[in-house]
This record gives sequence, C-alpha cells and structure tokens, in this order.
Amino acid sequence: MGNFTYSDLIALDLGKLGTAAADWKTMAGELSKLATSARDGLTAKSEGAQWTGVNADVTREFVRKTAKEFGDLQSEAESIAAVLSDAHAELTAYQKQAKSLTDDANKGNPSHDPPDPGFFVTDGPNGTVKVMEMLCTPEGPNQRTKDFMQYYADTLTGLVQHAAEVDAAAVSALRKSHGNDPNNAGHATYTSLDGEQLPRAKELASKGGKANAAERAELQRLWESLSPEARATLWLEKKDDLLAAGVLSPTAPQVAADAGAGRHGSESGGFDEWLTKRKMELIAEGADWKGMTDASRHMSHYLGNSGKPMDLPVDKMMGDVPEFKQYVDETVRLNQDAWRQQALDEFQKNGGKPVAIPVQARQDEGFYFGPDVDSNWFYAVGGTNSNVTGVVTAVPDADGKPKIGIDYQANVWDRYNWDEGKGVDIGPLNVPDGEMAKLHRTGNAQEFDMSGSSSVKHYDLGSAQPNGDPLPNPDDSRDGRLDPGREQRQGRTDGTEPSRMPDE
Repeated sequence: MGNFTYSDLIALDLGKLGTAAADWKTMAGELSKLATSARDGLTAKSEGAQWTGVNADVTREFVRKTAKEFGDLQSEAESIAAVLSDAHAELTAYQKQAKSLTDDANKGNPSHDPPDPGFFVTDGPNGTVKVMEMLCTPEGPNQRTKDFMQYYADTLTGLVQHAAEVDAAAVSALRKSHGNDPNNAGHATYTSLDGEQLPRAKELASKGGKANAAERAELQRLWESLSPEARATLWLEKKDDLLAAGVLSPTAPQVAADAGAGRHGSESGGFDEWLTKRKMELIAEGADWKGMTDASRHMSHYLGNSGKPMDLPVDKMMGDVPEFKQYVDETVRLNQDAWRQQALDEFQKNGGKPVAIPVQARQDEGFYFGPDVDSNWFYAVGGTNSNVTGVVTAVPDADGKPKIGIDYQANVWDRYNWDEGKGVDIGPLNVPDGEMAKLHRTGNAQEFDMSGSSSVKHYDLGSAQPNGDPLPNPDDSRDGRLDPGREQRQGRTDGTEPSRMPDE
C-alpha cells in the first residue's frame, strides 16, 4: 500500500484479504496433520528401526530433518494466518469507521440551530484528508463549522495513517515469518501484529513528554491497536512515560457549541467599542480583586486579542465547585460496572494474564457553571464539554485472582466567546447584550479555545465484588497569585497594547 490514501481505504476490497487469511488457516490445519503424522509415524518408525552402518546415520538424520520441516511449515502457516487475520480485522474496522465518519460529514446536522452544513471529503496531499463545505458562503464558515471540518479531517487522516501502519506491520511480519529462504521454513512466528507493533510502541513511549505531535499521534494509534495483553505489558512497563506522552488525551470531537460572534475583524470599530473594551478591562481588574481570578484571566485574555488557546486548571475547577466534582464522579459511576466486566472478561479470555483496556465516557449533557453555583467559573467558562478517559487494568493477585482498577482523568473543553444573547452586569458596570461579541468582529478582542485535563487518579474497581468507595479527590490547586491582578495584567499585556481612543 505505497502512498496509501483516503480513497484507497474507502475502496479497499478486504474480502480477498479475509479469504487469504482463511485459506492460510486451513493450510495450517492440514500441515498440522502432516507434522503429526511425520512425528508420530515416520520419525517414530525410523528411530525404532534396527539400522546399522552408514545407512543408520544418513537415513535417521534425513527423516528427522524431513519431520522438522513439516513442523516448521506448520508454524510458518500459522504465523501467516494470524498476521493476515489480525490485519484483516484491523483494516476492516478502520474502513468501517472511515465510511461512517464520511457519511456523518456528508449529512451534517440539520437539527442543530442553525443547521450544521454537510461537507465534501476527498484526498489531500501525502495521505492526508481534505474536508470542505459543500455550499460556500461569502462570509465563510463560522467557528463551529471550522471545528467540525478540522475534526473530520484530522480523524480521517489518522485512520488512513493507521491503515498504512497496519499494512507496513503486516508486510514486515510476513517477511520475517517466511524468512526469504525457499528451502528452509520456520523463522519468526507471530500470533498477531503485536509482535511488530509493541516494540515500536515501547520506543515511542520511552520519549514520554519529549515526544513530538506526530510521535504522540502514532503512539495513540498503536495504543488502540494493541491487544489487551500487549497493552498491559506496555502499560505496566511504561505507565509514567505513556501518561507524559498524553495517551489519555480525549479523542472526542472538540467542537464549539455555537457559531460564535462571527469573523474576527470583519467590521470597523469606533468610540462605542473602545468604551466597551475599557469597561471590560475595569471589570476584569475588579473581578481579580474580588477573588474571581479565573473569570478575570479569561476576560483579559479575550481582550488581549491574541486568540491563543488557554489551559483550564481542571483540578482547581473540581476543587472550587463540588457539584462539578460530583458530575465527574457520576460519569465514572455510570460506567464502572461495564468497564469492570469488560476487563474481567478479557482477563479470563487471556488465561489470567494482565490486560489493559482504554476507556472513555461522557454524559449526554455537559456541566453548566451557573451564577448560583460559582460566579467565578460562570464568567470564566459558563457551560462546558467534558469527558473521562482512562485505562482499566486487570492483573492477577498473589492467588491468581483478578485485581481490577482504573487510572483516569477528567477532560474539559469549551470556546470562550460572547455570541449574541450574552451580556454582562457586574456591580455598577453594565455591558449590554451583543456589545462584547462586537469587540471580536471589530478586531478589539478575540475568541479562543480552552481545554485542560485533571491529574490522573487511580480507583479500585473491585476484585470479587464491585467497589463502592468514594472516588479520589482532585489534587490541591492554588490560584497561583503572588499579587492581586497578576493574571489579568499578563492577559492584557501579552503581545497587545493597552486600549486607546480611536484615531489616537
């Protein structure tokens, strides 16, 4: 599959690969019969015969080598069958995912208000995938549409790369199984593609936090491809490195909840916008002095006009707002029985050997930091999207019984914007509905993405019985202020100039 593309993945006829895997499995079965016959029949008779002289040495050795070749051929056929079967299963899954994502992209979401448009999906350069609007508009795509386009392009490109990597691993395993010697069978043997993928995964995991974006993406794909047993081997050996490389990063689509205020800098501003911005700078300063450090920091970053993403301190969010901690705990509680059973089934299937299973879950509705819940986080983020990602492991205890646990983190993401319908009224200062959004359109402020993950926590899911103990608390987190107003001053002066009167 040289220069493998999106079109190749969609059009690939995997029926032939499935047939080949089945044929090799049948051949391995027939060779097993021949190997048994040669070992129990031919070799046994040769060893038991009353040979004498030169004939005894030559004939016995010839029979032994012949019987061994039957065994080697059987092992080679079993290895080839296993590699082809694993490759067929993985490629089939990736093709199915790619077709499903393409259908979703084509249809859009007519039920959303306003409707999400459909997209056209095609090949990009160097194995990438290009996603475009089916119907272009003069004003161009809004932020939500851009997010969807990026999500589909990145996810489909990842599937194409994953398929190409599986193909390369299968080719390597087949070559090693055959050994490239037509007169000598029996070389490397495989029971799956783990033998090729696990060493590469260990190599990438060893980079830890120093892994670049491409290496992290490849590691994530390998992590998902490995069998539960091989994944456990990697996890138990490289856990800290895997966490540092972001193996628990969420893969759910991070899409803006709404269209936002419009295109940045698309309108001309004047005195009214200058006045609105100055009001908001004063509000941000006042919020910081009142202890609303996160609301102040985010507002200052918006007014700073850089548009750069910001990290969310998720541990602090859970510590500040117990209701949000309960929401995260509930996400785990709703899924822990199913996760525990899945790990237990895999543990038993693998003969009591350690297994590791990646999991992620989210609730149907995101969490809303209302003003009555916490005013700081209400003005900092408002409503958020979140999920829980983790690794469920089942390892044998001293008696060989399964000990099941999960290492997990909470993930939060949202977009900071002030679309129509959002105003702010703090103390004596009032900014009416729509004025904050206009700052973005006039280029006086800029929307930005926010995301973050909590520290990783371990929770015992139980052995013989499920565990009902409370889930662990978040790490302690200070707001980090050394003096009042530090964050809002940094946000306002990060590569930007103070507000000035128009035409000043």
